[in-house]
Amino acid sequence: MNNLLFDFTVDKAKKTVFVNREFAAELSLVWDAFTTKEILDQWWAPKPWASKTKIMNFEAGGQRFYAMVSPEGAEHWSLQQYTSITPKTNFKYLNSFADKDANPELPGSDWDLSFSEENGRTKVSIIIKNDSLERMEKMIEMGFQGGFTMTLNYLEELLETLSKK
Repeated sequence: MNNLLFDFTVDKAKKTVFVNREFAAELSLVWDAFTTKEILDQWWAPKPWASKTKIMNFEAGGQRFYAMVSPEGAEHWSLQQYTSITPKTNFKYLNSFADKDANPELPGSDWDLSFSEENGRTKVSIIIKNDSLERMEKMIEMGFQGGFTMTLNYLEELLETLSKK
């Protein structure tokens, strides 16, 4: 094992999930992997599902509207509405499930992603605050921890490939 940090904590009292993950890649590459639709769609879904971005406008006030697509073709849409962006350091968005016409299903969750680099490793710290305990529990029941862990592992593999280019 490469001894990269990976920590996933659920705090029900605060309705918050904390994820800390290190990648053996430079910050600009990891940042691009989270903020560029062409790269996001390569890893932002637990296999055998795929991510398909319909709209992505990465700027404060912009959004990403995408679907998780099952092997059978079923689409589960989500909407990320960007609330603030500090290039290569932090971005925040409101995440909600949505219908195929981009109408959000509220309540959603607030995502706060911070990026830092040290000794050639990039650490991504993600804080996911849920508006309701019920929504957080639904997220956990739907297999969020396992699915997101798998997804971040795909990102690690993709970053290894992209770093060699």
